Amino acid sequence: MRNTLIILLIAVSGFSFGQNYENILLVNGNLHVGNGEVVQSALIGIKNGKIDLIKNSLAYTYDKEDWDTIIDLKGQQIYPGFMAPNTTLGITEIDAVRATKDFDEVGIFNPHVRTQIAFNVESKVISTVRTNGVLLAQPTPRGGIISGSSAIMKLDGWNWEDATIAASDGIHLNWPSSLSGGGWWAEPKPKTLNKDYSKQKDKIYAFFRMAKAYANTTKNDKKDARMEAMRHCFKGKKRVYIHANELQQLLDAIDFSREFDLAFPVIIGGYDSHLIAQQLIDAKIPVMLVRPHSLPENEEDDVDLPYKLPALLSAAGVKFCIQNQGDMEAMNTRNIPFLAGTAMAYGLSEEDAISAVSLWSCEITGVSESYGSIEKGKSATLFVSTGNALDMRTNKVTLGMIDGQFIDLENSQYKLYKKYEKKYAQQKKD
Repeated sequence: MRNTLIILLIAVSGFSFGQNYENILLVNGNLHVGNGEVVQSALIGIKNGKIDLIKNSLAYTYDKEDWDTIIDLKGQQIYPGFMAPNTTLGITEIDAVRATKDFDEVGIFNPHVRTQIAFNVESKVISTVRTNGVLLAQPTPRGGIISGSSAIMKLDGWNWEDATIAASDGIHLNWPSSLSGGGWWAEPKPKTLNKDYSKQKDKIYAFFRMAKAYANTTKNDKKDARMEAMRHCFKGKKRVYIHANELQQLLDAIDFSREFDLAFPVIIGGYDSHLIAQQLIDAKIPVMLVRPHSLPENEEDDVDLPYKLPALLSAAGVKFCIQNQGDMEAMNTRNIPFLAGTAMAYGLSEEDAISAVSLWSCEITGVSESYGSIEKGKSATLFVSTGNALDMRTNKVTLGMIDGQFIDLENSQYKLYKKYEKKYAQQKKD
């Protein structure tokens, strides 16, 4: 007879992390599906690492003998695992130590450089990120004109092979700036047109013409690693992520995507994207939006424009997600939920804010068939919080799962906190 366990959340720490319990039932939690839907008092059945059942627990009768493990969530909030797109998480550890930074290679055109094999699952930073519900990431290279190829990774696993969801989801193209000048925010300087902009664009066009010609050749006697990495940008599902923010950059990126008939172009940054929303919609180009916790780029911009950009794009109908590129981005990846919370405070609905760091991120990167929302048939990659996960005051993750496996939610910072809490509490007592 199958041994069924009724387990309170406090007892989850007793599980063997990484073990795949075959039949798990989560009951009495408030489910945020990730696609805009909410299920109160949800019942979620998980079998062999996938979502097998979603019902309202008040209206559905289940047989306890059918489940190995039953966890009563007692009204807590259930979310799909959040994703950190366009990040150096896992490929850098300490910004001030060059030897720990593995995201910027020598060279200008490096589409063959892959972050997948550089991804460090043992990163101490990753454990601090999981604590806030960020369970997936897109480690992304930096530097040059084409930085390399990103990958989609789980934030848990034995090694980079075990953590891989998509080995090479797309190449990253850094579009040249159409403007030059400017200065520190406290000492702003006027911007002028970049005189070399046309020449810099010509280099990109020339490389892509060569890559497309190579891709259209049925037989290549000599393999070219760079050209092979570009092949599926024209023939297949590989994305071309174009890093661009300025209006002129964005307009030229749209023309560029049409010129080369790119199947899956994506804008990363898109600070001025709200000004050309319809053009982006017509071109079917989604946006990985610039970090909301940023300062305005132009003197005439509203001071809160970065906060409002998600709501502006949502209202215009542009597909987007939220990313965190910027200073100290690896360790600040833990703030991904709170970037969505800021967007919610400035006009985005709560469920859309959740989608902007879960389902929409997975759709844009091409892994939404299995990840990004809690729906039947998808991977059981989710977490449970005692309160609203988008609010730093109430985000307290009590349970996390990746592919149906319980994950360890402790980290070195929490262990140090408990260590010194105990020490000073004892001193106070003495």
